[in-house]
Amino acid sequence: MKTKQLTLTAIFLSIIILFSFTPLGFINLGFIKATLVHIPVIIGAIVLGPKIGALLGLSFGVLSMVINTMTPSILSFAFSPFIPVLGTNETSLWAIVIALVPRILTGVIPYYVFKWLQKKKVGDKTSLFISGAAGSMVNTILVMNLIYFVFQDAYAASKKMEVGAGLYKAVLSVVFINGVPEALVAGIATSAVAIVLLKVYQKNQS
Repeated sequence: MKTKQLTLTAIFLSIIILFSFTPLGFINLGFIKATLVHIPVIIGAIVLGPKIGALLGLSFGVLSMVINTMTPSILSFAFSPFIPVLGTNETSLWAIVIALVPRILTGVIPYYVFKWLQKKKVGDKTSLFISGAAGSMVNTILVMNLIYFVFQDAYAASKKMEVGAGLYKAVLSVVFINGVPEALVAGIATSAVAIVLLKVYQKNQS
């Protein structure tokens, strides 16, 4: 079983790397490009457990730091400790927290959501859909709120807005406009893929 677990872990890691560095990691929904990078983290967590899920989430976070360091964008200061915070010449170690913690939890929480729903006798497909969507929303909500509370001034500058209630509305708009479609995609993908992998994995365990 350890060999099968290591093999599946390696496959999930390969998919995360592939999605992180290629356009395959995004799906065009017309009004946004939804990221897919967190989906193998979520599926891996549900199939292989929270420890492997946390490892996959950590890998996702580390790759995020690498990409934001190598090809910085306007918000890269929030994900890389090597990029100066917007409007300053200083970097911040908080970027490590934002890059890693939400992604690690993305690889932990879906497992427990799925197990809880199973105890409540919710059907497998529905449980997997909800768990996948929950994992995606955990990532979006935590990342956006951490950016807002840790880098409020810099985030306001990136949006060319004043600090205040209007700025948090901008955060909420990202959560709803980007986060909800990504959660739906994650839920659909998780329910389609994980249900097959779970049957194969559990069959091999018996």
